[in-house]
Amino acid sequence: MAEGGFTTGTVDGALVLALHGPWTIASAPKLDAALDRLDARGIAQATIDMGQVETLDSAGAWLIHRTLARLAGAGARTETRNVPEALAGLLARVAEADRPVELRERQHGALYNLVEHIGWATLTFFRETRALTGFFGMTVVVILRTLARPGRLRVTATVSHMEQVGLNALPIVGLLSFLIGVVIAYQGADQLRRFGAEIFTVNLIGVSVLRELGILIAAIIIAGRSGSAFTAQIGTMKVNQEVDAIQALGLDPIELLVLPRLFALVITLPLTALFANVMGLTGGALMSLFALDISPGAFLRQLHDAVSLTTLFVGLVKAPVFAFVIALVGCYCGLKVQGSAESVGRLTTQSVVESIFLVMIVDAAFSILFSYLGI
Repeated sequence: MAEGGFTTGTVDGALVLALHGPWTIASAPKLDAALDRLDARGIAQATIDMGQVETLDSAGAWLIHRTLARLAGAGARTETRNVPEALAGLLARVAEADRPVELRERQHGALYNLVEHIGWATLTFFRETRALTGFFGMTVVVILRTLARPGRLRVTATVSHMEQVGLNALPIVGLLSFLIGVVIAYQGADQLRRFGAEIFTVNLIGVSVLRELGILIAAIIIAGRSGSAFTAQIGTMKVNQEVDAIQALGLDPIELLVLPRLFALVITLPLTALFANVMGLTGGALMSLFALDISPGAFLRQLHDAVSLTTLFVGLVKAPVFAFVIALVGCYCGLKVQGSAESVGRLTTQSVVESIFLVMIVDAAFSILFSYLGI
């Protein structure tokens, strides 16, 4: 098949480019290189003769149009002649398309921006829910596989994480729980004193700490302390491509990185919550002694009448579920890191927010369930 080309000549001092053959995309690379070598300096008149052009597509028409523009830019008067009628329309459309377009940012009202933001947030929420549910399913499968073969569990890593998320967290959990007990006792006494029912401050402290606040405070602190640490640790491993190396060795990152943290938190959070309950009651008892002159013995007797083991178990039964949620979200966000320090920071923040949000959702679900069961 013949290739397109052109010849140059001079007629009455004017440059003439006589085109021939097919000017199509197949010939465009060679034609483009040849036209670039054309010296347009000092040319006053230039004519493009298209009488021998056999076929023309948009690529060839663009080369012709660009050449005319280049010659005109060099100061030459340009024209085309012998343009077949079937090709004139394509040349005109290409010339019409070669116009600068002014891009203006669309301005929207506040209502439009609000609706758009809500829409994107909703889509992000559902995508995140679907991805987290999928990660939950994979984790459950790996847990069942590990329970079927207990020898695959990393006991040393699990014990190490138990120390980090449990033992090392006791000081801050104990301090905040103690202060929460003090605040509840002070506020409760201030209100109940108006009715001469100061002794029922003990009931308020016992029920609120054992049923709700002890485990809730412990879970929120662990979510901010240990959940974020899980994300940062695994995220840093992602940045350093250590997770890729684990997969290249044929190991499962969920089994190696997620399960030790998950089991460690599920084991230690109930114990941490029990410690938080004791510290909360201690703070309440101390405040009752100074504010209401309720002795420790009287406090314990009233507490025994106000609460039962069921009250304690209602709070503690939530602990393993909270622990599972916190560890799952922390590890999930860590494995989502995409190889930059900015991603580590963003997903660490996201893991804390999502963990606390889900803990509150699960706690509300437990409250509805216990109310339905009459517990």
